Amino acid sequence: MKNQLGPTSNRFVSQRLRLHYVDWGNSDAPPLILQHGGRDHCRSWDWVAEELRRDWHVICPDLRGHGCARVTIPNAGIMDAFVYDFAQLVHTLGHEQVTIVAHSLGGNIATRFTGLFPEKVAKFVNIEGLGPPPAKHRAQESEGAGPRLRKWVEDKRKASARTVRKYASLRDAYQRMKEENGFLTDEQARHLTIHGATRNEDGTWSWKFDNYLNVWTASDLPTDHIVELWRAITCPTLMLWGKDSFAASPAGDGRMEFFPSARLIEYENAGHWLHHDQFDRFMGDVQAFLA
Repeated sequence: MKNQLGPTSNRFVSQRLRLHYVDWGNSDAPPLILQHGGRDHCRSWDWVAEELRRDWHVICPDLRGHGCARVTIPNAGIMDAFVYDFAQLVHTLGHEQVTIVAHSLGGNIATRFTGLFPEKVAKFVNIEGLGPPPAKHRAQESEGAGPRLRKWVEDKRKASARTVRKYASLRDAYQRMKEENGFLTDEQARHLTIHGATRNEDGTWSWKFDNYLNVWTASDLPTDHIVELWRAITCPTLMLWGKDSFAASPAGDGRMEFFPSARLIEYENAGHWLHHDQFDRFMGDVQAFLA
């Protein structure tokens, strides 16, 4: 990281929860929200924020259940809660319009927000953040509500029996970070570990995200309603996908046709966290799009 002052920590209130975000200053510049994805945290954007803070007022929120917003939350209807939190952040900041860069789960949330409130978003960069393709959604819906809910209950009960994974040292957590994503440099893995882990009372370390979020809700919006939100987006949109990612690209499954104002760039030698894996190329594409 560059040797200059980092962000300040702030809180906003959503559904009586005090949620966390960091503010990179330059408050007279246009507002830019960087929204992280699942099992991540707001400080994973630090390299991106350092590059953009000169021209933008950069805000990076922690999703509820993540980072410094690690609050106890119900999992049922969680996507609705995430979207409300995002809308509440925009409302609290008080801007007429914002620009958004969002990753994975954060991209899914921001996409729904942008479809709900198209007038509030000037430009949108979505990094692998659409969720499963519609065909997969419809296959799950065809199973019926009863089987889905029963499986959700069973999975939640199993999750309650699991203990939070503990690492004897921060070095051990760092090694796990390196194993999870082989594209990361040592510096990136160290930084993500320092900001993504918390020390337990017994001196061990654990990741900050809530393990209950590993069991996804059984009651998301119907597929046609999600597509309706996609179609409602009017702002210029840039889709970014890594060719080595586990997330299927929208290039081959028809999803791009639901975004008339979007274009897609796919990255060689990049996985799901392509903004880490191919940082220089990512910044070039994003800055050109936002200019």
